[in-house]
Amino acid sequence: MPDDSFKDFVLDQLNALPDVQARAMFGAHGLYQGAHFFAILDEGRLFFKTDETSQADYLARGMGPFTYESKGKVMTISYHEVPPDVLENARELVEWAKRAIQVAARSKQSPPPSSARKGKRRN
Repeated sequence: MPDDSFKDFVLDQLNALPDVQARAMFGAHGLYQGAHFFAILDEGRLFFKTDETSQADYLARGMGPFTYESKGKVMTISYHEVPPDVLENARELVEWAKRAIQVAARSKQSPPPSSARKGKRRN
């Protein structure tokens, strides 16, 4: 089981958002606001849900997508790593999280499929 200190830190940083919960997921944690799955916590890193528009902000800051290995293939999903300076600034992190929640609400996407089991993740 991963160390909960990072999860606790992220939840504390996001305490201005109502109804945010962490749920264990394939050796990592998914963050939800209500029914909206908007973030992944994995190995001390935070990834927010992105779309074609929002991912540009992550890419411009050199932050890559969440990837995992399944059946020998590297798979990528629409979540990008949050820049460290944003993670450290609670107010800014909440703003980025709100945008990720909006993206999740628009996509109506459920959690990653069971094939996204934590295997070897590369980034």
